[in-house]
Amino acid sequence: MIIHADRVLFADHTVGPGEVTVDEGLITQVRSVSNRSDGADHVEGLLAPGFVDTHVHGGGGGDFGTTDADDAVRAQEFHRAHGTTTMLASVVTDAVEAMVAQIGVLRGLRAEGRIAGIHLEGPFLSAARCGAHPPALLRAPDPATVEKLIMAGGDDLAMITIAPELPGALDAIARFSEAGVAVAVGHTSGNADDTLRALDAGASVATHLFNAMDPIHHRKPGPVPVLLNDLRVQVELIADGTHLAPEVLAMAISAAGVDRAALITDAMVATGLADGRYGLGTLDVEVTDGVARLITADGSVGSIAGSTLTMARAVEYVTSTVGVPLADAVRMATSTPATRHGLPAGELLVDRLADLVVLDDHGRLTKVMAAGRWLDAPASPTEGAPR
Repeated sequence: MIIHADRVLFADHTVGPGEVTVDEGLITQVRSVSNRSDGADHVEGLLAPGFVDTHVHGGGGGDFGTTDADDAVRAQEFHRAHGTTTMLASVVTDAVEAMVAQIGVLRGLRAEGRIAGIHLEGPFLSAARCGAHPPALLRAPDPATVEKLIMAGGDDLAMITIAPELPGALDAIARFSEAGVAVAVGHTSGNADDTLRALDAGASVATHLFNAMDPIHHRKPGPVPVLLNDLRVQVELIADGTHLAPEVLAMAISAAGVDRAALITDAMVATGLADGRYGLGTLDVEVTDGVARLITADGSVGSIAGSTLTMARAVEYVTSTVGVPLADAVRMATSTPATRHGLPAGELLVDRLADLVVLDDHGRLTKVMAAGRWLDAPASPTEGAPR
């Protein structure tokens, strides 16, 4: 199969007319060419690599925090249909043994090639910035628990989020880094100094920058400026119009640059479904107008609990609302996260899986190819839309 497009996002980040040849699910040739080859299929729009989401909990009624493999597969297949062909499956805080069991299920999905790795968002988080994590299950990192999680995840454990101000956090960051696990700073009440010490110990990612951490104050900067300015750090951004205002997104992208700013969804089980009540880990969540919020102990609605975002909608939002050029928005959803996490995805290169997306001029997703096969369009073009 030869696919021709007037605009192709090449691996060197240039855009121009070209063709991608696919054989047995792999990319076998990528070339810049103006005229369509005989027998080539032409697609209208920007031909780009499939999206890479390194922080996603579920979607389409499926959840990655589960001991039911079919449940996790539903989440993976939902996001693949919306253009995310490579993902790290994220797990929220639970009892440690429960998290170990969930890791075991996800390792099976990694072996099948459905996910690229596992992200643990917890349990080493600050109770003061817990967000959608049960405070009673949060804990400081102790060596025994750290080793248990490393052993449970093996080579499939790709990232863990840690609040660096917790007792034992710096030693844990160093140990996870030594084991090849990326450490993200997040769900933290720590200050700028705590953040810098975490980076010196090996942390290299900011979990959903701005969210679940102290805001910037002109005399007490907190973690955000450190994470934005340090070249060692990739900053995750939830571009759904709810977690971050467009002006803040524009500021963060300008400060970090498209090579360090990575779009994520932080999507949960309700993504793509109707408003209503859903579960997130051990907690209940109410989704209203596409925004997920915790149900508190007294039955009231509390803090934001993940998102109902797809990566396709994130790219569209950053392009159409924030005003980022389409090619740059796609880079933040493809090569930027893939490069930081060492994933063989996010660029159109020979011998890579033929995971492709096609987007129109407004950043709207029109076609998805996974491993050389065009997928059916999602049931509704508004599923997962930021509101």
